Amino acid sequence: MRVALIGAGTMGALHARLLCATDGVDVVTIADATPGRAAAVAADVGAEPAASIGAALDGADAVVIAAATAAHAELIREAIGRGLPTFCEKPLASDLEDTIALTEAIERSGVPFQMGFQRRFDPAYREARRLVESGELGTIYLVRLIAHDAEWPHAAYVPEVGGLFRDSSIHDFDAIRFMTGGEVSTVYAVGANRIFPAFEPTGDIDTTGAILTMADGTLGILSQTRRNPRGYDVRMELVGSGDAVSMGVGPRMPSRSLEPDAPPPAPGWESFLTRFEAAYRAELQAFIPVARREAPSLCTARDGLAAMRIAVAATRSVAERRAVELATID
Repeated sequence: MRVALIGAGTMGALHARLLCATDGVDVVTIADATPGRAAAVAADVGAEPAASIGAALDGADAVVIAAATAAHAELIREAIGRGLPTFCEKPLASDLEDTIALTEAIERSGVPFQMGFQRRFDPAYREARRLVESGELGTIYLVRLIAHDAEWPHAAYVPEVGGLFRDSSIHDFDAIRFMTGGEVSTVYAVGANRIFPAFEPTGDIDTTGAILTMADGTLGILSQTRRNPRGYDVRMELVGSGDAVSMGVGPRMPSRSLEPDAPPPAPGWESFLTRFEAAYRAELQAFIPVARREAPSLCTARDGLAAMRIAVAATRSVAERRAVELATID
């Protein structure tokens, strides 16, 4: 299979390396809005650079999109218009209206599509999902989510991504749906801009706390900051009537325990690239049979839409200082 990779930035470079090592992928062609950047990444991983995005798509059997957020919708439309099976990093589009339209277009087309929510493919998250499905956790009382970035984003990045909830928390919103198998009914979120001045002109926040009420009454609690001085920290905890389990708690968890008998802290995860590399590899491996129409997508465009709705509800909740029903987000 000849795969066109669109985007040669941080995510594109990771996907290039992983795609070149993926069974079933014979050739990876890399294109970027800046051709020189595509050529540099291609040289690093032994892939083929393309002179343009159109040239990469012309010879492709499937497409992986890792370009800037603002380009996702146009690139997806181009790919499905050519009938090319498509993988795209989150989000589908920059706003809810276009996300709805794009989801409907993907579904009408019948073209295989996979959304890039990599936590669904992380080994610990998949084991937790298995325990939920098997009933071993019993009735889920509470889902706790922690998301702390290791470093501030570049100031130029902030205006492009639509705010904290659409850029980062959207992973947690998808994770709670994936893990519980249910839907969020209500969101109540608060937020603050504690220290990072680049967020102020955009009205964005760098710190948040949110309560997510699921349709069956399960409670989810998300806490998030844009920087943790000890490293990249993403955790999830499920407390049920039969057991309690956690993900992201281990030797490299970037938090220093003050208990007298605690071991000294190890170096924390540097970034999402290292923390979730195995998950990124697994999701690309899962995409190949989807692209061949041999397996259903494990993360659909509609999953992307559902997570975007929650992100919009959280944004509205912070702005209006009230709980927001997901039924009102359309």
